[in-house]
Amino acid sequence: MEQIYHSVTLDRDKCRGCTNCIKNCPTEAIRVRDGKAVILETKCIDCGECIRICPQHAKTATTDSLKILQNYKFNIAIPAPSFCGQFKEDIDVNKLLNALKAVGFNEVYEVAEAAERVTIATREYLKKKDRKKPSISSSCPAIIRLIQIRFPELIDNIIPVKSPMEVTGRIAREKAISLGYRDEDIGIFFITPCPAKVTSIKQPVGSEKSHVNGAFSIAQVYGEVLKNLNSIKDGEVEAIQRSSGVGISWGRAGGENQAIGRNNHLSVDGIHNVIDVLEEVEMGKLNNVDYIECQACIGGCIGGVLTVENHFIARVKLRRLAEKYGEESKLDEKEVLDDYKQGKYFMEEKIQPKPVLQLDDNLGQAIKKMELMEDILKNLPGLDCGACGSPNCRALAEDIVRGYASELDCIFKLRKRVKELAEEMVALSKKVPPAMGIEDTEEGGKLIDTETGTDSG
Repeated sequence: MEQIYHSVTLDRDKCRGCTNCIKNCPTEAIRVRDGKAVILETKCIDCGECIRICPQHAKTATTDSLKILQNYKFNIAIPAPSFCGQFKEDIDVNKLLNALKAVGFNEVYEVAEAAERVTIATREYLKKKDRKKPSISSSCPAIIRLIQIRFPELIDNIIPVKSPMEVTGRIAREKAISLGYRDEDIGIFFITPCPAKVTSIKQPVGSEKSHVNGAFSIAQVYGEVLKNLNSIKDGEVEAIQRSSGVGISWGRAGGENQAIGRNNHLSVDGIHNVIDVLEEVEMGKLNNVDYIECQACIGGCIGGVLTVENHFIARVKLRRLAEKYGEESKLDEKEVLDDYKQGKYFMEEKIQPKPVLQLDDNLGQAIKKMELMEDILKNLPGLDCGACGSPNCRALAEDIVRGYASELDCIFKLRKRVKELAEEMVALSKKVPPAMGIEDTEEGGKLIDTETGTDSG
């Protein structure tokens, strides 16, 4: 069985067994059993919704420790476009990138610059007449994993172009090698707004190995960057920024579509909203749409659970930054297109489906279990309250068939059974004769043995 890596983890000591997470998980990947949440690895897509919703902060995202920088001779930071939206608008991007570099990196490459490259590659791909419509963006790893699990028939709709993070990792590694560093001495670290990106580094989809070595959350480096900003003088700022407003826009919902510049497109953010739209695509209702930008987080990457700024505020900041730096890219488009034709922007492997509803390896047994599951479902109340520890009645029926739960986990079924048992006990007590011929007859406050007439007590 394939070993599965997840950035999202559970702290059982903090978990109180509430049902907030199971109700909000978009892939029904969480159960509550024995008073504690349990994450089903095969269903989790690391979107971070459980982290966002948990009142006990029992869900966390595992990222690398800054100590890992000591393992490499040449360390490169690659910040997400959403990184710039976490700080004051009047801070120069070059100064901000210098402050990040001072955290402990030898070089900084913007993912926003690679986003401009991916923009060009995507425009070129959308010219293909034989592509499956609507084409779906591949930039959000949580969406790719969602499609693998819940909408496998839409895999061919995903544009097989690598994410800006992976493109940045490839370019940064090539440049470091050109400086004389060995591949194993180069450490490339993504400054991430979400746990899904961490998972895509540790267990990439579309390639055997990521160009990126690890990830630090934006929240993790935020304090150090702020501290460094105060110590960097304007005259000491190194020119690092290579991006324009086109790449910076990718950090917010709609920015990707805006950069690509197509009219017949759709932008949807928020994992539950994305599911609604993908269901429409699945039913063939959106075949007239050319391209769909899907973002798991509300507001896009600025809404990731590993950011620090309110996503409404960050959205405005990114929009103004994009306007400030304009739409004129510094890239050589011909060079990008040449690399595109050589396949440098494409995934090396086809994305594979990961269906999770398979009830049995044997088809005959699987059909029988499916029939049993439907029979169990008919006897459940259909309220989808989540009190049983499963997200809904259908999920509970599946869990019962799989042997993970019983019908009495349903509070309504349990209450009904307790009532039946109580009635049976009452009925049984009426049939049992009084023990040793003693009646509850009281004369003068004493119990009388009806057989002998003597005082029993």
